[in-house]
Amino acid sequence: MLLAKIEKFRLLDDDFMSKVFEDDIEATEFLLRIILQRDDLEVLESKGQVSIKNLLGRSVRLDIKARDKSGKLYNIEVQRADEGAGEKRARYYSSILDANTLLPGQDFKELPETYVIFITEHDVLKNGMPLYHINRKIEENGMTFCDESHIIYVNGEYRAENDIGRLMHDFSCQNPDEMQLELLAEKTRYFKSDEKGVRRMCKIMEDFAAEERAAQAEEFAIGMLKIGKMSYAEIAEVSKLSEDKVRELAVKIKNAG
Repeated sequence: MLLAKIEKFRLLDDDFMSKVFEDDIEATEFLLRIILQRDDLEVLESKGQVSIKNLLGRSVRLDIKARDKSGKLYNIEVQRADEGAGEKRARYYSSILDANTLLPGQDFKELPETYVIFITEHDVLKNGMPLYHINRKIEENGMTFCDESHIIYVNGEYRAENDIGRLMHDFSCQNPDEMQLELLAEKTRYFKSDEKGVRRMCKIMEDFAAEERAAQAEEFAIGMLKIGKMSYAEIAEVSKLSEDKVRELAVKIKNAG
C-alpha cells in the first residue's frame, strides 16, 4: 500500500516535497532561484517539516524552512486544496516565522527579511499570472512599506516554455521520466525508484503518521488543560499521553502565560 502511494506522489504533495528538498541545499537553492528569478541566491540551510509549537495559539508545521547567505528566511509551502492557501493562512505563517526568530532582548531591527511562498495546485488568486508578489504599501502614495515581509503565490496551473512553466510542469508529474528539469527528476527518481530511496520514503511516511498522532494528542491535551475541567490523569487517559507529559505541557502553558 505504501509503495502504491509513493508511486502516485508528486512534488505538489507536501510530505513528499518536504523530503525531496530537506537538507538538500542545491535543490532548495535551485527552487528559490527560479521562483525569485535570481541567480545570485545562496542557500545555507534547508529543513523539512519544521514544527513550531505555540502553546497560546495554533501550532504549525512548515513544509520547508530555509535560510540564505544574507540571513533571509524562506518558508515554502505546497497546497493542493485552494482553501489551504488562503490569505490569512499566509499571514499567520508569516507571523509565526517572525515570532520564532528573535531572541529575548534582541532589537527589532535584527528581524530578518522573510518570504512565505505558497506553491498551489490551482490558480488560487485567479488572475492567470505565474507569480503573485504580495508586499505592504502605503495607500496614500503607493510607496512600499519596507517591513521586509513578503508573500509569494506560485500558480501551479501555469505552463510555458520558461523556468516557472517548466517548474510547475514538474511539480505536477508523477513520473520523473516526464520531468523537464533534470535536478528535480533525479531527486524524485531516487525516492520512487531507487531501493534505498523507496525504503527511506516508506520509513518517513510511517514516522509522519506517528508524529501526526502525537501532535494531535498534544493539541488535545493543551486544549483540555486550558479549559481546566479535567485532571491530569483524565487527560492522560483520553489523549494516550503519559501523565508526566501532561504535567510538562501544563508547566509550559503556565510559563508561556
